[in-house]
Amino acid sequence: MTIPRAGSVQLDDVTLGYDRHPAVHHVSGCFKAGSLTAVIGPNGAGKSTLLKAIAGMLRPLSGTIARASETSRLAYLPQLAELDRDFPISVEDLVGTGFWRKIGPFRRYGREDRLLIDEALEKVGLAGFNKRMLGTLSGGQLQRVLFARLMVQDAEMILIDEPFAAIDTKTVSDLMGLVRHWHGEGRTIIAVLHDMGLVAEFFPDSLLLARECVAWGATSHVLTPDHLAKARSMIEANDPHADECERAA
Repeated sequence: MTIPRAGSVQLDDVTLGYDRHPAVHHVSGCFKAGSLTAVIGPNGAGKSTLLKAIAGMLRPLSGTIARASETSRLAYLPQLAELDRDFPISVEDLVGTGFWRKIGPFRRYGREDRLLIDEALEKVGLAGFNKRMLGTLSGGQLQRVLFARLMVQDAEMILIDEPFAAIDTKTVSDLMGLVRHWHGEGRTIIAVLHDMGLVAEFFPDSLLLARECVAWGATSHVLTPDHLAKARSMIEANDPHADECERAA
C-alpha cells in the first residue's frame, strides 16, 4: 500500500459496518493533503460512517485506512444531533476541550489558552459568550462554538459532518468563510454535505457515495445527473441486512 503524505488519508478496499452488516463497501482512494472534499450521497449512503472511520472511531470490517502518522493532529465535528445540548457546560469550557490532546482531559487550560479561546470566539462572531451555558444557545450559535473548538485544535486534518444543517444563511456564510480560510492554510478538510449548490460553488473535490463509491474526483465531474441518478438507484436497491460482501469480480 502507498504510504500517504502528511495530511492525506489513503483508503484501500475499505468495507465498514456494524455487527458485520456493511454500511460502506470496498472503497479505495485518497484524500490528498491540503484538499477540500465534500462527501455526498443519498440518505443512508454511509457518509457519516466513513467520516467516523477516518476519525478512528470505527474499525473497518476489511481493508485499511492509513494516515501519514497516527499522531498527526485530526479534528472531528459530528452532527449537531449527536450532541447533548442539555449537558451543563459553558461556551468557554466547551471550546477549551479542544486543548485536551495538548494538556489532557483532567488539567485546566492556562492563560494563553484562554486568550486563544477568546480569539476563536471573536472570529466566529461570539465575543463575550464565554460564560453562556450550552443550553441557552441557538443552533447557529452552537455550531459557531463548535467551529471555535475546531480552531483551537489547530489540526492538520478537519472532518465535519453536516456542519450547515438547520442553521441560518448568515451562519452558513460565516462558517464557510472559515472553511475556505483553513483550506487556504493547506489543511485537509473533508465535509459531509447535502447542499449540492454549496458543494458545486466551494468544494473542488467530491466523493459520491451510495454505500459504494459512485464517483470520486473533481466536483464538476462527480456532480452529473447520471452519477446522482445512479447513486439514488443503488440506495433503493440496497439490502441493509446483507452479510459482509465479497469483492465483486
